[in-house]
Parts: sequence; C-alpha cells; structure tokens
Amino acid sequence: MFDSFRKELSRRHLLHKAGFGFMAVGVSGAIEYIIKPSRTLAQAAPAPSKEPSLPPEKKLGWAVVGLGKFATEQIMPSFAECKRSKLVALVSGDRAKAEKYARQYGINSKNIYDYQNYDNLRNNPEVDVVYIILPNGLHAEYSIRGAQALKHVMCEKPMANTVEECQAMIDAAKKANRKLMIAYRAQYEPYNLAAIQLAQSGKLGKLKAVTSDHGRILDPKDPADVWRMDKKLAGGGSLYDIGIYSLQAARYITGEEPAEISAFTYSTPGDPRFRQVEENVNFTLRFPSGVLANCTSSYGYSSTKRIQVFGSDAVLELDPATDYYQHRLYINRNNRREEQNIEEKNQFALEIDHLSESILANKQPKTPGKEGLQDVKLMNLIYQAARTGEKVKV
Repeated sequence: MFDSFRKELSRRHLLHKAGFGFMAVGVSGAIEYIIKPSRTLAQAAPAPSKEPSLPPEKKLGWAVVGLGKFATEQIMPSFAECKRSKLVALVSGDRAKAEKYARQYGINSKNIYDYQNYDNLRNNPEVDVVYIILPNGLHAEYSIRGAQALKHVMCEKPMANTVEECQAMIDAAKKANRKLMIAYRAQYEPYNLAAIQLAQSGKLGKLKAVTSDHGRILDPKDPADVWRMDKKLAGGGSLYDIGIYSLQAARYITGEEPAEISAFTYSTPGDPRFRQVEENVNFTLRFPSGVLANCTSSYGYSSTKRIQVFGSDAVLELDPATDYYQHRLYINRNNRREEQNIEEKNQFALEIDHLSESILANKQPKTPGKEGLQDVKLMNLIYQAARTGEKVKV
C-alpha cells in the first residue's frame, strides 16, 4: 500500500485512486476564538508581540506541502494572524484543488507545485519556508528535498517513522544551513505554557506525578483516517498519532527526560482497523526526580485531551489540554477548585511566526529536529517495553 501511495504522488489526484482522502478538500471557515478575561495566570501566557506586524514585502514566504483537512482548515487560515509569515505557495497532487485555494488566498498560480516539480522551489525566491503536512511516512523525503532546495523546513509531528529518517532530516538541514522545526503546537499554546510555568515554578509544591490521556475514534469511513491504518504511512497507531501528545506533556511539564519506561498495548481482536497498527497504549515514565507519569493513547474512545499534574500542595488540571481553540485550566488547592482564565491565542500562528522569527534572528527554534528525534526514540522504547513486558532503561 505504501508503494502504491507513493506512485499516486505523480498523479493529478494525490490519493483518490488509492482510496485515500487525506487530501480531501475541507471547508475553510473563519477561526473563532473564545476570549476569556485574563486573571490569575495572565502573566504565564506569552505576551503579544510588542512589535507591529511586518509589512507584507518583509514577511517570510511559506509554501504549504499537502492540502489535506488539517492544512486547509487550520494552518492556511492561520496565516491571517501571522505577523512575520505569509502564505505564498502550495504543493499538491490535485491541480484543481490547489488553484481553488490559490484564488482564495491570493496566491499567484505560478507558485502552485506538484510532487514532481517540488524541487523547483529552489528557483523561487518568494518561498523561504516549506511546511510539510503529509502522512508520517512521507515526512522525511519531503523535508529532505525541501532542505536540498535551500528552504527552511517546518514538519508536522511525529517527525518521521524511524530514528534513521529523523537523523537524515537533521543532517540535510544542517548541510543546507537551513532551520528545521517540528510543529509541536502545544509548546506554543498559552494554556500549556501556563501549565509548564506552574509546574516548574514550585507553585504546585514538589511534583509527584503527571497523567496525560489522549484518545479519539479511528473512523475507517473518514477519508482522513484511512492512511492512519497503514503502518508504513503512519509509523504506528494511536501512540504515533495522539499518544505523542501525552508523551510530550510528560516531558515538557517536568522539564526532564525519562530514565525508565514500562508499557502495554492492546487492540480489539478481529477489528479490521487494527490489523497493522495498535489501538491502545498505556505507558509509565519514571523521571530522575522521582516523578512518575502515567500516560495513555487510544483509537477506541471518544475525544479525550487531558493533562493532570499532581504536586504536594496543589493539583493542576488542563482539560481540554490540546484542543485547537478552547482550553480550560483548573487548580485544586485546599479542597477548592479555581479556574484559571487566560486569553486564547492562535497557536498555529504563534508556532509559524516562531520559526520565521528564528530564521530572521538566526536562532535555533524552540522545537528543532532533535526534539522530534527524541520523541521517536522514546516511542520506539515504549513499543519495546510493551513487546517484551519488561522495563526499559533510557
């Protein structure tokens, strides 16, 4: 299936003949924000840039690679909120779809590319950055080709399917002297930043434990989910897709790397969705400080996006924790539960502008390739622990 998918990149409709639809056209609508009055933790959220938006001619030009639902409904509309970045090019196997979105976003038709002439981006000075939004199994190839075309690269998570692919992406960016950033949106989202600040500042007391749960239903009737059932395209099951949020949360909340891992996987017998990828993963991370993180991921239950942080003085709850536009943060202290209200911001615009700012200032982005590499290493160890039934030292 992986080979047939790759062949399909050379055709006009990038996944339709193979029965995939991750490039299906979504309905782009106005982004709605829920603005809450800043109170207790307003200072924990990233302050809006004091600098005005750059004029259009000075913003860095971005090309979106892959016009699936996430790209068309979340990423592309978010460029309207960017102060340092602008959308100037599209890469798609479906010319008609690309032309539709080019008209919508005022993109010159000469800046529409397919997967065969993708390398010609090298000759387009309007494009500074490529944003790879393709199935996981294609991340490495198109990130490497993007770097070889002398473009900076933003790549969706997970970084790639294997450690070797991740390292090749890092090496390609280094050789081309270009930035490589992994799109860990939660690390730029105000509520998650507030949770990190609370946990690491001692305001919860001494950290004791973290739990993080992420789940959703894998729908075989949803074209956007079909490729996720193919291991070569997806890399793994629920762990690679949404369990990575639980893993990330444990790492960025504690500010540590795990020393030991134990894990279990389970898939419903006979369920055709899980012939190649796993349904459920439960894993425990032991950190050097003594903090234990109990994490789960599942393709078998309704949408769950939750982080809890247990301190000796208080408990933090972030639920939803990794939503696109709405989050809720609570502190439980002395039998009192208080909601902390923070201004919602467009996390996609924040992460996009972060890479543009890193390029303009020639600084390493907050979530570089090595961050993505670390997650892939750890996910491989989680699978190893589940497969052997033994604790794995990191």
